[in-house]
Amino acid sequence: MNADQILTEIREANLSYLMLAQSLIRSDREQALYRLGISEDNAALMALLTPAQMMKIASSNTLLCRFRMDDDMVWGLLTNHGKGAANETTSRLHASILMAGRHQEAA
Repeated sequence: MNADQILTEIREANLSYLMLAQSLIRSDREQALYRLGISEDNAALMALLTPAQMMKIASSNTLLCRFRMDDDMVWGLLTNHGKGAANETTSRLHASILMAGRHQEAA
């Protein structure tokens, strides 16, 4: 994959993210804040973006979204392979709780 292809992929990912985010925000704001990990102010701005504004923002060469699993504990919980279905469910729930706490800190 060359540099032009990577930039094209980034722009497509940005547009998909903006469209998904706006749809989530408009349908269920509270769930969107949690799932996207964004503040109320950011949600308000994203909800009002026009298609032209979304295209312009998406054309950036920088990804707009980022991984929220930025520590070893969350990654370990999410990638806990081979430990059994019950333990896997518990691990995913624990990871969700940790990420939800981080959402509250960001808001």
